[in-house]
Amino acid sequence: MPHIIAEPCIGTKDTSCVDVCPVDCIHPTKDEQEYEPAEMLYIDPDTCIDCGLCIDECPVKAIFPEEDLPEEWQDYIEKNAEYYA
Repeated sequence: MPHIIAEPCIGTKDTSCVDVCPVDCIHPTKDEQEYEPAEMLYIDPDTCIDCGLCIDECPVKAIFPEEDLPEEWQDYIEKNAEYYA
């Protein structure tokens, strides 16, 4: 199961998680045009290998394994997938 970035990332967009991701599945990065207008970062569910390295790097604790995502943030599963659609 992929990891999900949820509400605490909104407005923060700290890219520490991007730096540790071995498969480059977290976007937009600071080098991408989409970074400035984006409200948060997103994990590509088709690319994520479920390594979990991003979890400890997130300073606002916005990243969860899908099965541990709090109930109130379940809609972020779809939001992360939609970003890559």
